[in-house]
Amino acid sequence: MTYRLNDVAAVFDGGRLTLARHLAGMRKNALANHIGKSPTAIAGYENGSMRPIASTVAELALALQVDPGFFLPRPGGLNASDSPAHFRSLRSTTQLVRDQAYAYGQMVLDVATTIERHVEFPGRSLPVMPVAGDEPDGGAPEEAARLLRKEWGIHEGPVGHLVRLVENHGGLVVFTPTAASAVDAYSFDAPQRPVILLNPLKDDYFRQRFDVAHELGHLVMHLDAEPGGRIVENQAHRFAAEFLMPAEQIIDQLPARADWQLFQRLKQHWNVSLQALLFRARALGVMKDVTYRNAMASLTQKGWRRREPGPMPGLEQPSLLPGAVALLVREAGASEAALADECGAPPGLFSVIISRTPVREEAVSDQKEEPDEGSAESDSGTVVSLLEHKQSKRE
Repeated sequence: MTYRLNDVAAVFDGGRLTLARHLAGMRKNALANHIGKSPTAIAGYENGSMRPIASTVAELALALQVDPGFFLPRPGGLNASDSPAHFRSLRSTTQLVRDQAYAYGQMVLDVATTIERHVEFPGRSLPVMPVAGDEPDGGAPEEAARLLRKEWGIHEGPVGHLVRLVENHGGLVVFTPTAASAVDAYSFDAPQRPVILLNPLKDDYFRQRFDVAHELGHLVMHLDAEPGGRIVENQAHRFAAEFLMPAEQIIDQLPARADWQLFQRLKQHWNVSLQALLFRARALGVMKDVTYRNAMASLTQKGWRRREPGPMPGLEQPSLLPGAVALLVREAGASEAALADECGAPPGLFSVIISRTPVREEAVSDQKEEPDEGSAESDSGTVVSLLEHKQSKRE
């Protein structure tokens, strides 16, 4: 749909300009240089103290590679009162990277809010059990995991399709664009729905499940906690371990030594990685520290830190947004292009948001070796625009 520039200028939403700038990975001064304005002017457009004229709207849209209609006001969205996004490490994730990742999450919410006008989604059902981000915590993360299993009716054995389970209880699970793959899985809560965003390059069924459980831990325990700290991340790791491998159910199954055949059988039963099982065995006191360290060294020597042996199931796929869009296209005669326009989303990002599988169109660097599960993964400081058809670095 084409919007008249004068109309957009009359109702220009500064928050949408901030959103587009963050998606593009640009600072105010960089955008100002692109359109020949001052950073103060950009700040004024964003905070609403100044309103751009029609020609400036066109320049902003061209610089950010969005349709001018992107700057029209949208319902919902995020605000300062919403919970912070939980990234694995704030030390290795720049503010520019975090802003871009959070902006993508807002686009996810915009799309979901609009699609939900036409298709009824499950109500949110995620218990909250605040856990302070300090030590000692008295086993609160494990208790929170047991609470969630009880609330969601998971009484015995392994958790089933975890992504679908989150969606059935009102959460959104979406893959991020490949251009933003330097950021590992992250999550945040909003009045509409909790959102979990998954790295599109982690092509590992078992590690993806642990990521989802880890982010569930943050959503249940850390709505008000400062994100990214060592203690908070460790608590989410412990939550995930208890949620996927309840201590009272698995402790008698774990070996005290590196019995790889037994660990492989446990891996296939509990749907977790060998690495997670080793960590669980040590955490529950079944395996001594020295045995654990030797086992991890053996994993590295065998090359299993990058890819573990055995059959690899396909990634769990989101179905809530993809299914809703497919339903509207099939039953209501809608087109994806029209839905993207209604959602106020650039078509490329809309396609990524509603995809069941990771969209891997952009060229990316080789993946690094997998870190220990539960450890902070080092993120790149490079920021690539999510609005461009081709990658380009932003200063």
